Amino acid sequence: MARSKQPLPETVTTASGFAAAETGDIAQLVEDLDGMLTRLRLGAIREQLEGLLEEAARRQLNLREALAWLCAAEVASKEQRRLSMAMTIAHFPFVRTLEGFEFEAQPSIDPAKIRDLATCRWVANGDNVVLLGPPGVGKTHLEVALGREAVSRGYTVQFTTAMELLGSLVKGQQQGNLEMRLAQYSKPKLLIVDELGYLPLEPQAGHLFFQLISRRYEQGSVLISSNRPVEEWDEVFGDQVVAAAILDRLLHHSHVLTIRGDSYRLREKRRSGLFRPPAGGSPPPIPAKET
Repeated sequence: MARSKQPLPETVTTASGFAAAETGDIAQLVEDLDGMLTRLRLGAIREQLEGLLEEAARRQLNLREALAWLCAAEVASKEQRRLSMAMTIAHFPFVRTLEGFEFEAQPSIDPAKIRDLATCRWVANGDNVVLLGPPGVGKTHLEVALGREAVSRGYTVQFTTAMELLGSLVKGQQQGNLEMRLAQYSKPKLLIVDELGYLPLEPQAGHLFFQLISRRYEQGSVLISSNRPVEEWDEVFGDQVVAAAILDRLLHHSHVLTIRGDSYRLREKRRSGLFRPPAGGSPPPIPAKET
């Protein structure tokens, strides 16, 4: 006796334009799909599914195109979360961009050189960048902007001041966990060290900084700024031999930029009439944190 054929389930068209099982099964289908998307950690697709499907139907995408549309939405969401987390981990003190830097106010800076650094090829190669210049000329702005460019290209970045970094290493030596702290500062692909030379360092700081630079040598990049020329770093570290050893490794594969110009802050004060330099001379430098 011939078996009778089972009737195929009736289909309906959802609001998004895609065929689904008969109405009684739609709720179960949606529940199962939600669970699968959760298990696969496709959070963006799960949260925006109806809207994405409706947009795919509006564009009259076929199944392959619709799948690509959904995957693109998930990738974009994951990249945005990665960027947000990486920026937080980097500990930037504020948001600065290269677009916001006033190159016309600092003619000693070659914009083409900065654009080349923004490609982050130097980070990929493990090279270093040294920014030199008086307070207020935009060194910290460039550090943060270049650091953000590195994050956007997938590199791990950590921003710290020289005093915070060296204070942490000194404390680690005193507490017996120096190795852990050296490993922490050696981990990011790019370590940004701001404001070296502004304040006096502890006697052992130079030796500890040398250990860190040696670990990162040709392994990870360092972007460092200082108000003191490298010829005076023996005074900064209080030891000519240690300073020479640090500079030997730091400058071997490096880009050194010296910024000569007026402080942004003092220029704004002069514009507002709140500050007038003494006649016949330039105003004395004011030690202040760059913005």
